[in-house]
Amino acid sequence: MELTTFWVYFNARPLFWIVITLGAYLLASVLNRKAGGTALLHPVLVAMLMIILLLTLSGTDYDTYFEGAQFIHFLLGPATVALAVPLYDHRARIRRMLLPLLVVCLSGSLTAVVTTVLIGQLFGASDTLLLSMAPKSVTSPIAIGISEQIGGFPSLSAGLSLTTGVMGCLLAPLVFRVLKVRSHTSSGFALGLAAHGFGTAYAMQRSTLAGAFAGLAMGMTGIFSSVLIPLISQLFGLN
Repeated sequence: MELTTFWVYFNARPLFWIVITLGAYLLASVLNRKAGGTALLHPVLVAMLMIILLLTLSGTDYDTYFEGAQFIHFLLGPATVALAVPLYDHRARIRRMLLPLLVVCLSGSLTAVVTTVLIGQLFGASDTLLLSMAPKSVTSPIAIGISEQIGGFPSLSAGLSLTTGVMGCLLAPLVFRVLKVRSHTSSGFALGLAAHGFGTAYAMQRSTLAGAFAGLAMGMTGIFSSVLIPLISQLFGLN
């Protein structure tokens, strides 16, 4: 009875869910290091699964959790903006390659959205599900905003965005090895384009140069997708 009273009291405190979120991430980081840094046990993915399990077992709805942990959600924006620091350090190289980078990012963003919608329609997905899936290749804060704008489920879009990032990090080493991609510029940009935040973090582990181009790709993909996804949604008659 005392334990139940304790849970009811702290469950209603905003600080509780912030502590739970940070604690889950720290524990997940320890597990990831012990596993040799494998993307299968990426700290964000493991922490997310821990929190989902806790919410399910405790019968806590997502709105209650988000109300308590929304300060962490707010920090996603500044964390993304902070990626401008390595971009500034490599601004000369980026300026020289700006045109091909724009072409690659535009084609990559377009391909990601169109293939998602076409495959979803092939399997009979509803319009709302397709609208939620469309921003999957964009970093979570932007994916949530796009999903809200076009009528999808923001929480589902965020989850799919995280899943896409994990899959990108898992497949990237194999793809780079098969295609013999050794350039940190190319690999970093590809990671940021295909795996957004996860890919950028992974690229940072390779080098600051790879991280800079990954951050650039992530930001450009977010911009292009914000414009392309609503237009493509209308083109495919999604509502």
